[in-house]
Amino acid sequence: MTETANKSPDTRCKCIKPTMKYLRRDQIFRVKAETIPGESVFVVGNCEELGNWMSSSAVRLSKDDDPESCLWSCCVKLPQNQDVEFRYFVGVYIEPEIANDGAKQIIVRRWETSIQPRNIRIDAEDVNIGEEEMGKPDIFGSVQSITSIERGWLTSETVIQLKLFNNPLQLWKKRYEGKKISLKVTPVNLARNRSSETVLPFSENIDESMDTHDQVDAPEVWPLTEIAVMNEEKRKFHLQEQFGHIYSEGEFVLFQICVLQLESMAYLVDFYLHNSTEEDPPTLIGFSYILPSVLRKSEGQAIVPVTSTNHRPIGQLTVEYLVVQPIENFSCSMEETFSRMWKPSWQGLDVGHRGLGTSFKLEVQLCSDIRENTIASLKTAALHGADLVEFDVQLSKDLVPVLYHDFHVCIAMKRKQNLDINDKLQLPVKELTLEQLQLLKAISSTSKILHFCEYEIDSSEESCGVYHLKESTTGISKFNNEDHEDHQPFPTLQKVLEVVDPHVGFNIEIKWTMQLQDGSYELYNPFDLNMYLDIMLKVVLQHAGHRKIVFSCFHPDVCTMIRLKQNKYPVMFLTQGVTKKYAPYHDPRTHSIPMAVHHAHNACILGINVHTEDVLRDSTQVKLALDSGLIVFCWGDDNNCSSTIKHLKNLGLHGIIYDKIDKFGTKEVKESIFLVEAREAQNNLLNVVQKMGSGHSSTGVPVDVGTTRQTLSTLSVSAHNTSAVISDGGGAFESTIKEIGKDSQCKSK
Repeated sequence: MTETANKSPDTRCKCIKPTMKYLRRDQIFRVKAETIPGESVFVVGNCEELGNWMSSSAVRLSKDDDPESCLWSCCVKLPQNQDVEFRYFVGVYIEPEIANDGAKQIIVRRWETSIQPRNIRIDAEDVNIGEEEMGKPDIFGSVQSITSIERGWLTSETVIQLKLFNNPLQLWKKRYEGKKISLKVTPVNLARNRSSETVLPFSENIDESMDTHDQVDAPEVWPLTEIAVMNEEKRKFHLQEQFGHIYSEGEFVLFQICVLQLESMAYLVDFYLHNSTEEDPPTLIGFSYILPSVLRKSEGQAIVPVTSTNHRPIGQLTVEYLVVQPIENFSCSMEETFSRMWKPSWQGLDVGHRGLGTSFKLEVQLCSDIRENTIASLKTAALHGADLVEFDVQLSKDLVPVLYHDFHVCIAMKRKQNLDINDKLQLPVKELTLEQLQLLKAISSTSKILHFCEYEIDSSEESCGVYHLKESTTGISKFNNEDHEDHQPFPTLQKVLEVVDPHVGFNIEIKWTMQLQDGSYELYNPFDLNMYLDIMLKVVLQHAGHRKIVFSCFHPDVCTMIRLKQNKYPVMFLTQGVTKKYAPYHDPRTHSIPMAVHHAHNACILGINVHTEDVLRDSTQVKLALDSGLIVFCWGDDNNCSSTIKHLKNLGLHGIIYDKIDKFGTKEVKESIFLVEAREAQNNLLNVVQKMGSGHSSTGVPVDVGTTRQTLSTLSVSAHNTSAVISDGGGAFESTIKEIGKDSQCKSK
């Protein structure tokens, strides 16, 4: 709740009447929020005084003096002539002396994510009451009786995840076999130790290890360490217990540490032996250190020795790690978020696979007539009523996001009908620049030599050609329309965002190499993962406009990173689950739909995209995911059947990804649901605005301007979130709303 402040010399600002003489008004923000030690409550909004929606400039509230109270409040001078929108969030305030750059930093832990923010209207009546007469304070996360709270994203901190699975701990002493062993992770600031010229003796390090639950080397709350286990009870991150977590065989355990100085943080892992009687405290038997020099890449594996308290090696710990850093030189706004927004009407959506469908299958009749992942394919799917189109994105050598499915491209050294194996060259897409890809995609009429990968390829009309890997077996391209720009492969992500109908949603699959269970990789020597994702996310955040965007990836860590790096768009975890069609992956989170559900809840993402083969094997798994509150899509060749599509929609799936939407689509009106809803929202908004302009409803009853303006605000949000300004005449529509809106404000005054 917010109140206009009553005058008080100590705790309240002087009340200012809303006249044009004053440029600002004093406003009290009061909210009840549960926090842990070290956390604070902040308010951020759409004016400079509230940080212009940037968390780094938010206003920090003060906690009530009563230690049992969860009431936070502050007084802020707000603009006199402006409606103010705002949100609360819970964060950690990092003092300048702790921060990397010597400036204050605010870490967002949890924030209000309602579609429509809280608001203070300029025409609201002033309240001039004392503290004892004040109404109820706001409740954190509850807006218009709907609670909506999400975990934060990375602003300036770095997240380290340590993953333990597949028998990670090996202890070589027989007396530990079959015993309960717990692990606890504690971040250690090496910079503090280096600041002293005295090196601690080893025995003192042992004492430090034994007191990890009460360690003075780390700040009270920061760095923050949490733990999750991939099961229904413990899949969400929570604080560690005093002696850590007892590891059980077959578990997938995830430690998450938020740090500021990545290069100076080590991670101490303590191992405790639990005695047969619960009354006796566990005994420290050893410890390991994971040093910052080990975490050199964005992802990897570390094998570290376990050292006993007697300075002897007694085993080893295998840890797979993930380093997640914020997007470089980019700040996310808190004005709006769609990361967990899904309307009830968005059910059984038709999603065009790679546009109009995959182009390369053994069964020719199932192939699309237009090359997959091209602008032409996406546009054609949209014309046939696709609600969303799904496509694959990866980076070229010069770091440009392009649409292409396979990690490799096959290049013909000589253009002829029957290619010998020696006439073809298979290259990773990441080894070719955008210019090289585009020179390859359409045979040029001018001779030009391409230099890459120790080969010289002549792109004259009589020589070089590009083939999908499936085409390489024949040496004949199945498409003869690639002289048209829209039909050529390797369109850039930015161009696709700019030229495809904005009312068609995009399901953007991020291509990233996966490790298979046999230890091999789909692609070797990839880009740095943080850089790779930052480039792609920036393109979408800067060029998507009001388009519906859903990210997806088969790699669970990529889904985690996309969620942590931005706060605007939703993420779905692609999983193949139990399958006979594909080789299993190394990561257990990919092995089944239940594990995918656990990961989705752990990463706080929108939902999962399951393999239809697994759904048809056991359709009860769909209910499991839906009952847990997740959005569920499905993919796979089994979807290319009208009866299967109908069955999947009856199961309640939110989106069906399939080929040849021109053949299998059943819509009478070939429009996306987002276009239909946008048109409805636009008409509703225009009706309300016209009522405000006339001052009377269609029945002649006078309109309550205040109530109608609130309705207008709600509809405006709805219209904005459904891309409501239809392309044709959109500018005139917006101008009409502005003019009538101004007129209604004059009448209300």
